[in-house]
Amino acid sequence: MQTEGDEIHVITRNRKARHEYEIVDTFEAGIELRGSEVKSIREGKVSLNEAYAAVQNGQVILLNMHINPYKMAGHQELDPLRPRRLLLHKKEIRKLFARTEQKGLTLVPLAIYFKGKHAKVELGLGIGRKKYDKREAIAEAEAKRRMNRATLRNLKRPE
Repeated sequence: MQTEGDEIHVITRNRKARHEYEIVDTFEAGIELRGSEVKSIREGKVSLNEAYAAVQNGQVILLNMHINPYKMAGHQELDPLRPRRLLLHKKEIRKLFARTEQKGLTLVPLAIYFKGKHAKVELGLGIGRKKYDKREAIAEAEAKRRMNRATLRNLKRPE
């Protein structure tokens, strides 16, 4: 059961990820942030466009996530593209390591959100799509949209 403190507030989504990858499984992970990075994320000054995650030395690291520096921060200057550690249970890390090594799957961040007061990232375990797969997915989505529109039109017609 969700309490009021566990309210989810989505900051940003990686729309490109679901187009580039076929997502097999998803995980929720906390993000280890420093100083004013949390305030920048709350303002929406974060980008997941080129971001990906990797398992290194028994830890899951989020790479290439860009967090703009917070304007009101004092003297502390942090690298906007610095690697950030993701907070997962050891069992989950071992599972992710095994799946990314054996099957050639990639860890892709899908969304950043706040769950209560904690910053979280939704990680997707994805298989890279080929160009023809992307075209096929677009065609399927378009066909689905057309069918939904047609059914809505038929429902709205008075008989």
